[in-house]
Amino acid sequence: MARISIPPHEVADLALAPEGEARIAWAADQMPVLRQIRERFAAQRPLEGVRIAACLHVTAETANLIRALLAGGASAALCSANPLSTRDDVAAALVLADGVEVRALHGEDLDTYAGHVRSLLQGAPQVTIDDGADLLVTAHGAGGDVLDGLIGGTEETTTGLVRLRRLEDQGELACPVLAVNEARTERTLNDRHGTGQSALDGILRASNVLLAGTTLVVIGYGWAGQGIAERARGAGAAVIVCEVDPLRALEARMAGYEVMTALRAAERGDVFVTVTGSRRVLRGEHFERM
Repeated sequence: MARISIPPHEVADLALAPEGEARIAWAADQMPVLRQIRERFAAQRPLEGVRIAACLHVTAETANLIRALLAGGASAALCSANPLSTRDDVAAALVLADGVEVRALHGEDLDTYAGHVRSLLQGAPQVTIDDGADLLVTAHGAGGDVLDGLIGGTEETTTGLVRLRRLEDQGELACPVLAVNEARTERTLNDRHGTGQSALDGILRASNVLLAGTTLVVIGYGWAGQGIAERARGAGAAVIVCEVDPLRALEARMAGYEVMTALRAAERGDVFVTVTGSRRVLRGEHFERM
């Protein structure tokens, strides 16, 4: 692995870099479209001199995205949008092999996470890539030069877009934001198939529950909810769907799922997955019935 100047960073252990490099290379073989973009970026350099800050899942897939941005001429800094998904070996590889400022630790607490977000903004990014809008929301809270230097950002989650649209409605959104979450490929491919798989993978890793024979409640039957319901049924779970939109609720019923209110489902479910982008979907009255 080629050694370059080591940037400021906060990762678990740089000695993990060789393992991370192998993981990134494996993922690259599964991402042919991104590989083509990276090759075009390397030839055209469309991002020459652009400073990018990304708050994303620090995984091998994200590492390949960062490398594509670097190939396009950008400088990039990365922190974790979800401490539980952070791959410490991947973080180390990006620091050592690519000279990327990475601030991510698997299992970091909320204070550490917030400090990492603020640290990235101290680098005066011009573009943000968000998964949950923490970079942009924190930038708006900081104001001043941090906010003035932003050209724009991207957001790839429903939750993040809810937060940013609130800023927009209040007349406080200071830069354009590309709503990646609303792209057709995002909804039909990533939300339905990617989130459908990764949400269940996270549940299984955290709980070691056997889905077969359990009752799994999906609250929200959008693209991601559909994917989660499909895969849960495929794993042998009985699936209940809770949905306030009548057309989506009908669609879920026609797909063969039981459809009911969350209060009724609370009495029957074993595993609950909320897929709405909103807080307090499950409240005290639901937990009392579980």
